[in-house]
Amino acid sequence: MELIRQVVALDAANVAEVSSFWARLLNGRVIDDDDRFHCVINQSGQWVIGVQHDPDHQPPDWPDGNAQQVHLDLHVSDPEVSLAHARDVGARQLLQDDDPTAASGYHVFADPAGHPFCIGWGHPTSEQLTRFLADNPPAPPSQAP
Repeated sequence: MELIRQVVALDAANVAEVSSFWARLLNGRVIDDDDRFHCVINQSGQWVIGVQHDPDHQPPDWPDGNAQQVHLDLHVSDPEVSLAHARDVGARQLLQDDDPTAASGYHVFADPAGHPFCIGWGHPTSEQLTRFLADNPPAPPSQAP
């Protein structure tokens, strides 16, 4: 299978509100050809999130209420700026786990429909990823008999 793109789709009763939030958070744009599904694209024109209409959507109540329907991890290089930006565009903070000046950590937020997401930093580091990829090359494709 050749993967062309990877997109997370979120359910929401108010598609415009949720797609607009994610576009603002990611400095992207909304493609809204119809009111049932919006695409959020980044500055490079890549489709990063879809938002589909669910008139009966009930927000998750993290961590002990309604089950999570999706969870996004957004890894950032500047946690202080990124955490402030999330709050500025309307993210609701659910958990302030770590000091943004620490080498690694994360905070948990929710979008306007209640979807939880994390903003994390420092794990894994770029050096750790480079080392992992060097130590774990992809396996060659198997040959069918």
